[in-house]
Amino acid sequence: MQIKDIVPGSLKARIKKYLERIMLSSLESARKEQGLQGLSEELVRIVPDISQQYSTFKVDGLYLKTKVRNMHAFQISLVKEIMDEFKCPAIVDIGDSSGTHLQYILGLYSQDKHIKCLSINIDGDAVEKIKQKGLEAINARAEDLHKHNITADLFLCFETLEHLTDPCSFLYELSAKTNAEYLIVTAPYLKRSRVGLHHIRATDANMVCAERTHIFELNPEDWKLIARHSGWDVVKEKIYLQYPKKSFLRITKPLWRKFDFEGFYGLILKRDNTWSSRYLNWKN
Repeated sequence: MQIKDIVPGSLKARIKKYLERIMLSSLESARKEQGLQGLSEELVRIVPDISQQYSTFKVDGLYLKTKVRNMHAFQISLVKEIMDEFKCPAIVDIGDSSGTHLQYILGLYSQDKHIKCLSINIDGDAVEKIKQKGLEAINARAEDLHKHNITADLFLCFETLEHLTDPCSFLYELSAKTNAEYLIVTAPYLKRSRVGLHHIRATDANMVCAERTHIFELNPEDWKLIARHSGWDVVKEKIYLQYPKKSFLRITKPLWRKFDFEGFYGLILKRDNTWSSRYLNWKN
């Protein structure tokens, strides 16, 4: 191998390292600006290690750990908005890859509430990992959840809808065929909706799995329409941005848009069939 063959890769690694330092500063500033600092620190105390959060890659390095932890703090902030509604809630985490969010909730509320938890994942390895933590888990497709006679007060669906081939039917089945009153969802935040399927865009011939494949990447207005069409009403919506809006680091916005997502969008939904009952073509 000649030197000229090494230089491009070396330069690329240096550029990546520099960009990660900038984006790490952006994440830290965004966390403080959006009021997630204290909650993030509390989550670290409850679950210190999130390196095995996902089944297909390891969360390592300060940048990636900060990025994931910020997203977790945003998601749990939505849970905190609704927990006063329940005394002894049954909480089901759909698409749960490690049991981390349920550990957070138990750590925050188990002294005051009797909480029953259940995780659902199509990945058998993820299910075993969750069970090893002493949590209950079922190996099932999110779309087939209604077939398992699951009782829940609150469904969690974090970064899952964008991975589903038919999010409308999935949401409708949860509304029409389960007893859960509330559903919390988060998805990547985009201003313009698009179809994902980035492996096809990149003509990547490798096999892909659901955990790493986005199908629909929709903007907030389109997600709200789908939720209402599918048997849910919007109680609250919230956006977390991965960059601050009030410091010079707002200049990182184009970087997030190009290399990742500007942030994440969250919805607290309540069962309401006002619009789904007017659609005649749901499968019974």
